[in-house]
Amino acid sequence: MELYGRNCALNVQKVMWLLEELHLPYTQHEVGGPFGGLDNPTFRALNPLGKVPVLIEDNRAIWESHTILRYLAANYGSGQWWPSCPYERSLFERWQDWMQVSFQPAFMTLFWGYYRQPEADRNADQIAAGLTQCQECLRLLDEHLANQSFLAGEQLSLADISTGVVFYRLTTQGIDIRLGIHVARWYKRLQVRDAYQKAVMTDYSTLKGRQMF
Repeated sequence: MELYGRNCALNVQKVMWLLEELHLPYTQHEVGGPFGGLDNPTFRALNPLGKVPVLIEDNRAIWESHTILRYLAANYGSGQWWPSCPYERSLFERWQDWMQVSFQPAFMTLFWGYYRQPEADRNADQIAAGLTQCQECLRLLDEHLANQSFLAGEQLSLADISTGVVFYRLTTQGIDIRLGIHVARWYKRLQVRDAYQKAVMTDYSTLKGRQMF
């Protein structure tokens, strides 16, 4: 199994986190960002969009992070990670969709507006908008987590991986972020996991003030 993508890319970290949870061996090829290679014809043959992550297994390429997560869960995570009941799968898939269209864009607005910009170039309105959007997402999550341990119930699922991957940067980038009591409790559960520590809680300081991918 081969994974194309750099360690500091959030969507790559989602895949790395699940690979670690499933104890699946893989070889990583760092591409994108300072490593380049996304426009290489060989890479474009794997993913015509020229984006990471890309997972290769049995000479077949799978791309888009949430698609890769579902692929790995279906192949290697029966039970906890891939229940046989379609409704039970919908309990985590709905949060994956929400993350992709709501929370991750809000986080990226904030992260790019604040952390990825040199201080002199920061746009206060953009930062404020991203912060407001993130706090609304956090409020919704806090309400949802009031009576359960994880996003899809009492077990870690793809919902937690898809959503939880941003929290380390969200809470350590230098902006005061208010986590509700239920979200804070959930985040602590993620932080103690070896897979989360290895894949997500890593140094991202090379991104500070970096305006390019």
